[in-house]
Amino acid sequence: MHVTGSCHCGQVTYEAEVDPARVSICNCTDCQVLSGSAYRVTVSAPAETFKLLTGRPKVYVKTADSGNRRRHAFCPNCGTPVSACADSDSPPNYGLRVGCLAQKAQLPPQRRIWCGSALEWAQDVSSLPGTERG
Repeated sequence: MHVTGSCHCGQVTYEAEVDPARVSICNCTDCQVLSGSAYRVTVSAPAETFKLLTGRPKVYVKTADSGNRRRHAFCPNCGTPVSACADSDSPPNYGLRVGCLAQKAQLPPQRRIWCGSALEWAQDVSSLPGTERG
């Protein structure tokens, strides 16, 4: 599936090919902090399909407890998280942040990972009262 994405301010834009079966929710504590939310929704894109169209993301390298190093890319202007990849000049794939994709409604999560770190209150919010707009 062809996807297009951008940060909130539109400075960073990109496109890629993704497999909708590879959309996941990550509940790890790093994703909670890096997203500023209870979890992060990501879809994997093969590196050869990922094309940066405009802008130049700022990169933060995070070393995980495992010792693995990941490059987290975000817009230097608005701070929107865009993607993550291995700390390599030739990563095999990019984890695209689904919230930035124009096609996000067509990319429902297919699995959850790091469930041991999941915040219990964030697993089912369907019973909370809601409004259509703020």
